[in-house]
Amino acid sequence: MSDSGSQGAQVTELSSGIRVVTEAVPSVRSVALGLWVRTGSRDETPAQAGVSHFLEHLLFKGTERHSAIEIAEIFDGMGASVNAATGKESTQLHARLLDTHTDQAFDLLAEMLLGPTYPDIDSEREVVLEEIAMYEDEPSDRVHDVLDEAIFGEHPLGRRILGAAEVISSIPVPDIKAYHRARYTASNIVVAAAGNLSHDEIVELTRQHVESRDPAPSAEHSDGAAPEPQARVGFHCKDTEQYHVTLGGPGIQRGDDRRHALAILDTVFGGSTSSRLFREVREKRGLAYAVGSYTQQFADGGLIGLYVGTREDNIEEACEVIAAELSSIHSEGITQEELTRAKEHVKGRLVLSSESTAARMSRIGKAVLFGTDLLTLDEMIGRVDAVSLDDVAALADELYAPDQLAAAAIAPSEDRFRAALAPINESLAAAPA
Repeated sequence: MSDSGSQGAQVTELSSGIRVVTEAVPSVRSVALGLWVRTGSRDETPAQAGVSHFLEHLLFKGTERHSAIEIAEIFDGMGASVNAATGKESTQLHARLLDTHTDQAFDLLAEMLLGPTYPDIDSEREVVLEEIAMYEDEPSDRVHDVLDEAIFGEHPLGRRILGAAEVISSIPVPDIKAYHRARYTASNIVVAAAGNLSHDEIVELTRQHVESRDPAPSAEHSDGAAPEPQARVGFHCKDTEQYHVTLGGPGIQRGDDRRHALAILDTVFGGSTSSRLFREVREKRGLAYAVGSYTQQFADGGLIGLYVGTREDNIEEACEVIAAELSSIHSEGITQEELTRAKEHVKGRLVLSSESTAARMSRIGKAVLFGTDLLTLDEMIGRVDAVSLDDVAALADELYAPDQLAAAAIAPSEDRFRAALAPINESLAAAPA
């Protein structure tokens, strides 16, 4: 067993390979507890598309000791909030609870994570199929998956987390069990907790409730390295009131030291209400209600993206404005005033999130799960303060080149969408479907 950590957080790795990370917040009376597994949709084959997310649902459906109703009643009886989430590279089961209920909640969460019995699976299939159907009816969400497919193609990162309806409706329980056994292994599990706690007590509870359930020792993760993103066009025809348009291209990986500079760049470009995209597209011209940019980081790659939803009559003008802002951010970078304002914005969000035990738990859990730096709040603020105009300019020059961007849309007319792309990148407008 080995110990390491930074000020404010402590890490212990058990002999089984399970890692425990905690951050004590003595001023609160709650604990945020998360059980993280390094597996997600990118670990699936096409025949398994969606099984990670489906399995996350099934963790709540029952164990040998408790039915789904009993699980809900126990957490309600503790006054706890419990939930789960699946990403492209991770699955997490988490709860916020009174510190007096830590042992009981930990026991139940661990049993759910490692001992699901898969009762009532057919009813939960229908629930997930309804979730997929609901998602299909939300083009402002669905379009981001169309973009991922345009960027990453057939690679698992190009597939949506919810998966395929035909897989969910037919995958048998033995296949789900096999996936669970292969993926929910000791080396893939991180226990993260923040709040009124003792690190040593959380380590001991991990031994009692997680390690004692004897998960398999190890598993490989990810279906190969991330592919080189490509500048392709994705389109889904749907009779919508708006054209839902996304653009995206290569980003940086989770552990890249430039992630703090990217946070600043994204804030200036489209990630805040004072950003260039928000100001030019929405505030000055009224071309959209929703417009903005975002970033995603993976273990071995990433992407930058932007979204706008606009009526058909405005699609050409909106794309012209986006083209101008892309050109400007790529060729000219940002101003000193923008840098200063963005730094304060990023630091403010870091400090405000630190007041949430759930956010602290998530931050330290992800850091240990993916092997990135486990930084204190002061260290993160210091790295943000250290970002220079040259750092941001170099990153903008690398990442926001229009000829590197893929495009995707959900809209009534592909021809009109492609024509509107010409100011951004003429090759996208002419790219084969």
